[in-house]
Amino acid sequence: MFKKILIAFVAVIAVFAIVVALQPEDFRIERKAVVNAPGEVVFAQVNDFHSWQAWSPWAKLDPNSKTTFEGPAAGTGAIFRWDGNDEVGQGSMTITESKPNEYLRIKLDFLKPFEATNDTEFFFRPQGAGTEVAWVMSGKNNFLGRAMCMVMNMDAMLGAQFEKGLAQMKAIAEAPPAPAKSPAEPKPTATGEAPRALTPGEALKLEEKAK
Repeated sequence: MFKKILIAFVAVIAVFAIVVALQPEDFRIERKAVVNAPGEVVFAQVNDFHSWQAWSPWAKLDPNSKTTFEGPAAGTGAIFRWDGNDEVGQGSMTITESKPNEYLRIKLDFLKPFEATNDTEFFFRPQGAGTEVAWVMSGKNNFLGRAMCMVMNMDAMLGAQFEKGLAQMKAIAEAPPAPAKSPAEPKPTATGEAPRALTPGEALKLEEKAK
């Protein structure tokens, strides 16, 4: 009896492995949004990893995540590393290609909760007075990835995060610029009068007294 159960168990495992192996190896997730802002404004949100903290859907999942920036401040060669909780994991992003207002390519390396390397791309195209942004992630599924795709809709899960990120990016890029601060008015003296500027002669006397 035990031998039969063991054989049946092995058979189930073998069938499962075959089914998983037949799942698509390549994957591609894409979402788009139109931002009512010039291409250079939208492109700057992606080309500088420092800006991602304001719109990335994963930035707020772990406020205590440890983040570091390496290389140039923006553009090709810029690197962003993070190490956070189970929701954000650990990994890095490296900008490998940057064409202003047109295209951006990022090498995305995951270390935790599992190791994987994927490509992330952003495409920017004029759309009337605004800019269409396409956010794309592509790569290859290993055995674990294919098994996960059998029980979870990865396109729906990650796609929802892409949509959230694009919406937050849109809100930031479309926000009106902050009004310029007016020069501070001089504070009144004890008599209630605003202080006057020193004449050159008075300023020279003050410098001599200070010596």
